[in-house]
Amino acid sequence: MKEHISTDDFVSGRVPASARASLFSVALIRIGATTSLVQFMLGATLGHSMTLSQAMWATLLGSLILEFISLGLGIAAAREGLSTSLLARWCGFGRYGSAMIGLAIAFSLLGWFGVQNAILAKGAISALDLDKEHQGIFRWGAAISGLLLTILVAFGFRGLNWTAKVAVPLFFLAIAWICFGLIQGQDLRELMNAAPDGPPLSLGAAATIIAGGHMVFAIVSPDMSRYCRSGRHVFWMMTLSILIGEFIVNGIAILVAKALHTSDVVAIMTQSAGWLGLAAALLSAVKINDINLYSSTLGFATMLEAITGKKWSYRRLTLFLGVMGTSLSVMGILDQFTGILTLFGVFFPPIAGVMLIDYYILRSHRSILEATRISGQLPDAAATPVIGWPAMFAWIIGSLFGLFVHWGIPSINSLLVASMLYWLIHITLRKNGFSAAPAGM
Repeated sequence: MKEHISTDDFVSGRVPASARASLFSVALIRIGATTSLVQFMLGATLGHSMTLSQAMWATLLGSLILEFISLGLGIAAAREGLSTSLLARWCGFGRYGSAMIGLAIAFSLLGWFGVQNAILAKGAISALDLDKEHQGIFRWGAAISGLLLTILVAFGFRGLNWTAKVAVPLFFLAIAWICFGLIQGQDLRELMNAAPDGPPLSLGAAATIIAGGHMVFAIVSPDMSRYCRSGRHVFWMMTLSILIGEFIVNGIAILVAKALHTSDVVAIMTQSAGWLGLAAALLSAVKINDINLYSSTLGFATMLEAITGKKWSYRRLTLFLGVMGTSLSVMGILDQFTGILTLFGVFFPPIAGVMLIDYYILRSHRSILEATRISGQLPDAAATPVIGWPAMFAWIIGSLFGLFVHWGIPSINSLLVASMLYWLIHITLRKNGFSAAPAGM
């Protein structure tokens, strides 16, 4: 069946059945997000500070967390055809609550777009053997890479698909080359039993690294899974991406880190695969960054539509945000905000908790979503909450809990606290005859 993808990418509406993509297309994009430079860095960090068995247990625990969140939100998105920020409107948060979520997603991912673009530019300059300390060369490199990627993402889902088809096979070619070199020169049994070279890392901390490293992408998984044709496609898209990205790529990164006695992912790629490794590292940054910009655009579009009541052009917003993110990376100021962007990630798990509780357990707007799904429309303003105060309160408290309580896994703590608090508030209000989500005017 031929896939008909809108050039406007359905930023303010449902993805119709005629525009749904094949399992291969959506799975390849998702695999591209997990088989990235970031994933290799996470695996190398674990391999440098843990034994192989400890690292794989941490990978399993972190992966289960990601699977639970991604699958729950992904199935809802495939059923409704909605992006994360738009789905949140009828999953507890209301019109203005979803606008705040859209703004948070846009800010966070646009920031990471700029940071990754700077890394990409520096890598390309290094590969061309240019003076990476020369600010003029860096600025030109960052401007060119950022604008090229912006143009690609302006094509929407099709642009992501094109990138994944090129970058994912090349990345796996580099991984296969690395693995071959590793097996050829090392005793695998000795390598698998090797003691860690770096400072020890606890199981909880390692699982947090795995789950936290992809938590934002778990939250925005509806942006991709809304193109899935069924819940079964969502399951296989998520499961395959986690098996390949978390276990295979992560496992190889762990072994390579032990073989080379370093956690420096760039050193691992260049030492093990030379130019091919460097090219794969650069392309992996490209395929993670196109999703950063794509989801940032969707979140920003939801925010603008909620506030102004008007639908905005996907391509124009992409170009605007892409130029903004590129400009920030060219100016070199985003390096100072990496810590803030990392800290910002603690605010996302509670969003998922509230949405999952509302959609699957409380079902506060399931009937109106199902009624309008048949016609491909969205619920009108009269059936849409202005703002869901219980959801907003649970989001804030869950975020603060994850931020200041350090035992266990912070991302899970914040998700569970927000989920339970939202459920308790909702049930209490219902018992007392109040509506937890007043409809719009």
